[in-house]
Formats: sequence, structure tokens, C-alpha cells
Amino acid sequence: MIPRLQLPAARKMITLEVKERVSLSPNFVSVTLGGPALKDLVVAGADQTVRLFFPREGQRRLRMPTFSNEAWMPELMLLPKSVRPWVRTLTIRRTRPVDDEVDIEFALHGDSPMSEWVRRVGPGDPAGIFDMGTTYRPPDDVGAQLIVADESAVPAALAILDGAPESLVAEVFLEVPTVADIRRYETSDGVRVHWLSRDDPGRRPGTLALETVQRASLPPGRFYTWVAGESRLATTLRRHLVSERGAAKADISFAGYWRHGWSTPG
Repeated sequence: MIPRLQLPAARKMITLEVKERVSLSPNFVSVTLGGPALKDLVVAGADQTVRLFFPREGQRRLRMPTFSNEAWMPELMLLPKSVRPWVRTLTIRRTRPVDDEVDIEFALHGDSPMSEWVRRVGPGDPAGIFDMGTTYRPPDDVGAQLIVADESAVPAALAILDGAPESLVAEVFLEVPTVADIRRYETSDGVRVHWLSRDDPGRRPGTLALETVQRASLPPGRFYTWVAGESRLATTLRRHLVSERGAAKADISFAGYWRHGWSTPG
């Protein structure tokens, strides 16, 4: 099995501010963060994961941890709630080093703290990031790929496709809450993107993608898989690929971003 997360060699706490907020569809929003501190971010991969720090409602400023190692979390938890920021795990959608900017796309989920922040945020509001590494690392000797995501991982999947070579051959399955969340996305000739709209608020996220892939014709021979989203989607699809499709565990990267019934991704 491919390690789930490859940590960066060096990283720093990076404090930024919101430059722009753009609604992409009923359930997706893009927020641009910028500032000179972005020069400390080393762009390492297509699905670069970061911890996003943002103020709680009513907090006037952002209190970032000072440690740039694993001690940051105990430091954060020792802060009183009156100054402790929210922290969530997101994927950078785009980087523009020349402009000192990054875009982060959010899948909105009800009244979760992150979704509420994204709805009210505006230019000049503070936010911070801390690099957490990458999970997308296809072996050099594997040609075709399978990429599967629910809405919480759609931004990461699209970031992967953004950086893919023209020669990529891949089947991509992206599940979104409603048909209005399907977007126009151009890819190379070897990549087929299957948008799957759930259109049922009572249906468990990830189920539609899982069932569709289980019935689908997948790339012949050996292929690399990247799957992320609700935990059942990631773990069950991995078991299906290994036990019923003959895939090697070493050719699968999987990540459960969240668990239905326990939390929402945000």
C-alpha cells in the first residue's frame, strides 16, 4: 500500500489574507488567499494538502500556532476557546507563485464551522495554512489511472488533473450533491471524466461513486488508483479493487477525508 501521506521536508506556519471569494455552483466556493508569506510554501505535488486556520465567528484576529512541527496541535489545544481558531484539512486547487496567491475550493455542508466561514468571508479577512504533504504519487511504471472522489475530494481530483501530462490515460469519477454542481472541465483525449450527481439529500455521500465504479469497465491490466472522500467510499473501493479486480495494494492511494454520521467535511 502506498503511504497515505508524504510529509514535506520543511514547512512553516503561513499567515495570509483573503483576496477573493467566488461562488462556483450551489455547493462549491473558491477562496483566494494571498500574501508575501506564501514564499515559504514549497509546491510539492498536485494534491498538496494543508491545514487551514480561520477565526471563529466573533474573533477579531487570527491566532496562529507558533510551532512548525507536530507540536503545533498541543499548542493550539492549550489556547482558550476565545482565541483558538478553527482548523480544517483542505487541498490547494491552484498556486500562483508570481502573485503570491493560492486558490482553495470548498464543498459547502450545512452549517458546519468551515461552511459558515466560507459564506461570510471577504477580502482582507485573515486565514493561515500549514503544509501537510501529498497523497497522489503514481508509480513510474504504471500507465493508466483510476481517480474517484466525492464532493469533499473533487477539488483535489481536479488539481491532480490540472497538473497531469497530456499522455495521461484515466477514468475519473466525481460525485457531487446536485446536477447544478457539475462543471465544464476540459481534459486531454485519454482522460474520461464521469460526473455523478447524487440529487438526493438523504443518500450517503460516496455511495453513488462507489456503486458506479463497482459496475464500470476499468482500465485493462495494471493501473494506479487514487480515491478520496467519505471513509466508506475510500476503504470499500480499495477492498473491491483488490479482491474483485485483482489490483495490488501497492497501486492504491486512499484517504478517508471524513465519516458520514460522525462529522461533516467542514
